[in-house]
Amino acid sequence: MSFFRRRRERGEAGSPADVYVGLRQQVLNLTAADLGADPESTPVLAVLMETGYPEAVATLVGVVDGTTSLYFSDGGGTIGAGEHAEVAGATRRWLGVCEGLLELLRPCGAEPEPPSEGVTQFVAVTADGLRCCSTPEVDLGEGRHDLTPLFYAGQDVITQVRLRS
Repeated sequence: MSFFRRRRERGEAGSPADVYVGLRQQVLNLTAADLGADPESTPVLAVLMETGYPEAVATLVGVVDGTTSLYFSDGGGTIGAGEHAEVAGATRRWLGVCEGLLELLRPCGAEPEPPSEGVTQFVAVTADGLRCCSTPEVDLGEGRHDLTPLFYAGQDVITQVRLRS
């Protein structure tokens, strides 16, 4: 059973914004011990891809234990999508791409704020702390950024989540 499923089964209360903040903080504060992962062999514990839209922020989360979720700051989303083999496979590939591009993400000591409209932010949760990069979504979509492969790997995860929901 995934880390987030155990937390969710205890029950969440509050507004959609409160739930969103709580879910986001859970993943940003993950440790290797929480996941039973070896920090030496697991450089990326989780990755977030967050994009700001006029009405909300969309946050895609992939965790090394297979947890995959897509949720929105104004409420709603999908939690536990990684239970589907196709989603889990896409998430593993996304985490692998993140590992290969980890040097492009800079240490970001504090918990980053969600991105503003039109911006996509990547956050890698590592045993050594958070690593981040923000850039205009259009640059990623048009292939004008070194993190474009990470963006498209995340889009593949979103596609698999949508196909299974």
